[in-house]
Amino acid sequence: MTAAKKKIRLQYVRSKICTPVKHKLVVKGLGFTRLYQVVEREDTPSIRGMVAKVPHLVQILEK
Repeated sequence: MTAAKKKIRLQYVRSKICTPVKHKLVVKGLGFTRLYQVVEREDTPSIRGMVAKVPHLVQILEK
């Protein structure tokens, strides 16, 4: 049996309008489709890196 994977909850808090194309792609890659949406992703270094690229658009929610 494998250990349960850690999850991280993210919220899309600011619009990606007038941001660079790379930022828009990161937001889309995280799975956001609308503003103030909350998604749950595995807590991996790649996801953390994506969040680090757009800290002004995405917020980490505490459990």
